[in-house]
Amino acid sequence: MASTILTGPRRAPFSGQSPTGLVVALHGYGSNGDDLISLAPYWERGLQHVQFSSPNAPSLVPGFGAMYQWFPIESMDPVHLAKGARDAAPVLEAFLEAEMAKFGVTKAQTALVGFSQGTMMALQVGLASKEPYAGILGYSGALVGNPVIASKPPVLLVHGDQDDVVPLVASQMAQQFLKAAGLDARLHVSPRAAHTIAMDGLQLGGAFLARVLKGA
Repeated sequence: MASTILTGPRRAPFSGQSPTGLVVALHGYGSNGDDLISLAPYWERGLQHVQFSSPNAPSLVPGFGAMYQWFPIESMDPVHLAKGARDAAPVLEAFLEAEMAKFGVTKAQTALVGFSQGTMMALQVGLASKEPYAGILGYSGALVGNPVIASKPPVLLVHGDQDDVVPLVASQMAQQFLKAAGLDARLHVSPRAAHTIAMDGLQLGGAFLARVLKGA
């Protein structure tokens, strides 16, 4: 899988100038980059010099058209999920390196955003990087396996209290694990929200990105 080259939609900085920051948004299982790039218009006025990229995951979900997966979800068994995230990590890491080189930014100028399975990947790759990313914003996701923590970027997790796909306890456990490891890991619970990004979480996410990217 490491030889796979990811592609997907991009959105140039709102300012029209060269980017001073990069946000890479990772979609969930059975979705695509168009889904997560749609977050950019909500955030770009507060991140006027930031480039947005949202790659399609490396493989299609069989029988679902242009819908992608970072790894197959045959079960929610933790061992299976952890192996899937590890196996998919190299192709995402290659994409991130290529995007940073393309737009002339460093990891300290790059934030990772994920939704559901995309959050699993953002945490897997972001925490394993020896050079810290600017931050990790994870919606409706989970920390899978016993990940390598090679750096300690700030983390904001957002989860709906009525999520029946990935339960809220997944983010609660992730926050506890990350805080115990010494990270600044915060959790916001969106009331009456299912497996989605509610407006309160969208607004908090934008503020988090503006903070970690230092107003880029």
